[in-house]
Amino acid sequence: MPAASFPLSRRAALRTVAAVAGAAVLVSGCDDDKPATGTPGASEGPDGSVQPPAPSTDPQTVTALTAAGTQIAQLALRVSSAGQTLPALRGQLAVAVQSHAAHSAKLKELAGTEPPQPGKLPPLPKASAAVLADLAAWEQKLSVAHATAAGKLSGEAARVLAMIAASESQLAATLTPKKKAST
Repeated sequence: MPAASFPLSRRAALRTVAAVAGAAVLVSGCDDDKPATGTPGASEGPDGSVQPPAPSTDPQTVTALTAAGTQIAQLALRVSSAGQTLPALRGQLAVAVQSHAAHSAKLKELAGTEPPQPGKLPPLPKASAAVLADLAAWEQKLSVAHATAAGKLSGEAARVLAMIAASESQLAATLTPKKKAST
């Protein structure tokens, strides 16, 4: 005997899906075996302090992390050069400067090596909007490169490169000049 059908509104369906998803998150989030605090890959030192994970010894991982470190150093140099050339952009570029410094430090920690000095970069455009567009294009290009590299690795190195790619994608979106609405 077929079940009686009743009309299900879109709103009711979405509420049901949200409730099921919420319950799944609550259930999957409960794991008593995991430590309550800490950083993935980190260990506790003899004095109780959290020690960062040991640098990678895998040649493929070290090569990928060093290449990413070099690319980020080049981008950081370009962003700081833009801020020096166009002081009006310094406030807008401050987040990018901080992000790139944090990313460089994390990559250096994971790779266990210092990236080589960035080479000579192409000159910056003269206009502020063109500089922002140029930096946004660099951020997006590196976002794709780092996401691709993350897909070829595993573990902490893959997570860090994926996080960096996401950050670069967000920076690209914030640096992209807004289009004027046509009236």
